[in-house]
Amino acid sequence: MSLPVFTVERLPAVGPATLDGPEGKHAATVRRLRVGEELLLSDAQGGMARCVVESAERDALGLTVSQTWHEPLPELRVRVVQALVKGDRGELAVELATEAGVDGVVPWRAARCVAKWDDGPRGAKALARWRSTAAAAAKQARRAWTPEVAEPVGTKHLARLVAEADATLVLHESATRQLTDVELPASGELLLVVGPEGGITDDELAALSEAGAQVTRLGHTVLRASTAGAVALGALGALTTRWA
Repeated sequence: MSLPVFTVERLPAVGPATLDGPEGKHAATVRRLRVGEELLLSDAQGGMARCVVESAERDALGLTVSQTWHEPLPELRVRVVQALVKGDRGELAVELATEAGVDGVVPWRAARCVAKWDDGPRGAKALARWRSTAAAAAKQARRAWTPEVAEPVGTKHLARLVAEADATLVLHESATRQLTDVELPASGELLLVVGPEGGITDDELAALSEAGAQVTRLGHTVLRASTAGAVALGALGALTTRWA
């Protein structure tokens, strides 16, 4: 069984350490870790530490750090541009993409999005839910990196991101090229654009294509906006060195 992961702001050095705060309380009272058991600490930025529990209190654990290391990002980094999805299906999209290894998520205010994130408290609350979902999913998947969930963007801003990226793939059911036919870069940043359940408009497709995006499809079926990103990430893992 793989070791549980707990996130810390700063990774401790080899030797004695303490896991306290919310993570320490969770480890001690919810996971009920006891003396002699092992766990992993992560700083969410690639740093990892293997630890043994030396003492257990009500809301903290005394640890001995036996090993620390740093896991680099993959040579080809993938950011999923996820159109806003109504209800908890947006959080599902972030959760699945994080478990599938995404390196970042960009919420997209596409024209046909049913969900609308305003610039006030409601939008901030929705963004916070996506970020907390990514953090929880990264721990569940035992990832050394927690993907960054950026501020939401409109199509004009997205077109600028497309122009700056090394490659961009827009998943769309009208595409004649399948993902397996696209020449993928070996390194750099790849944007993977997933539209809303209402579909990407012709104007949006034109704007993204003009900025350098390639329109492609995964197969002959249509996936939901909440699952397409994770399925595409799995395909990219096999088609590139990301899973090497």
